Amino acid sequence: MRQHKLALCRNHFPDWILEQTQRFIDKYKMFTKEQKILVAVSGGKDSLALWDVLQKLGYQTGGLHINLGIQSEENYSNLSQQITQAFANKRGLTLHIENIEEKYGCSTPQLSHLASRGKDKPCAVCGLVKRHTMNEIASVYNYDVLTTGHNLDDEVAVLFNNVLSWQVDFLKRQSPVLPAKVGLLKKAKPFCRFYEKETAAYAILNGIEYIEEECPHVMGSTTLHHKELLNALENKSAGSKLAFYLKFLKAKESLFLNLDENLAPHDLLFTCPNCGQPTPQPGNCTFCKVIQKATLKLAE
Repeated sequence: MRQHKLALCRNHFPDWILEQTQRFIDKYKMFTKEQKILVAVSGGKDSLALWDVLQKLGYQTGGLHINLGIQSEENYSNLSQQITQAFANKRGLTLHIENIEEKYGCSTPQLSHLASRGKDKPCAVCGLVKRHTMNEIASVYNYDVLTTGHNLDDEVAVLFNNVLSWQVDFLKRQSPVLPAKVGLLKKAKPFCRFYEKETAAYAILNGIEYIEEECPHVMGSTTLHHKELLNALENKSAGSKLAFYLKFLKAKESLFLNLDENLAPHDLLFTCPNCGQPTPQPGNCTFCKVIQKATLKLAE
């Protein structure tokens, strides 16, 4: 691992992942072993590896898998659910499964198509559905913290995009930990400093089966293009991605110290009268508006 100036054998690498994860949890004050941790598990390598690591470290965890109804040649969503369920069953872990099509009458791609008249890819609606569902399930089952398997490659790609477009509010909020607010659970990313290759290696060395197919809707996305650019930079200068991310986290402490709160609308929250979840604007939240619009379209 040139970026760390470190080389490990297959026996010691998994131990290093465990040690480093615990170090990140402690450093960023993510959660404690007395708290209930909800792990969002997609069926991919990062989220399943994270759940495995947190269990081995002795945390109280439950998993949440959201079946988004995404189809492909390999039946993407159903295969993801099967793999996640098999992982939980093998280890005797609690897994909550939410099927979007069964619950709302439309798959996520269908919701996107109906709400946007087919003009946009479903990624924005997919993110909206996942955020709403994760917060809902965490609240229903009294979890204290929500964790996701975002790795360094994910975080740096988002950071790069937000810097290119100077999305000040998004930059202000990007962090290994998002504190809890009224109606919103604390969120943490214990794998935020691991390269994608490192989490993949951990999954492989521990015999964790995961879905290898990418979501069919991600092809051609801006995020993938930015990851390719950042990988080229990393190949030229090992450690560039990690340095970019860590220096940003250090700089933001002073960059946003006196930022006008008017630039941070997410800090001002209202309650959706329909679902009861927080929303930055008065009235129904965006999720409920999408569901209502799709329902009306189906009824036409």
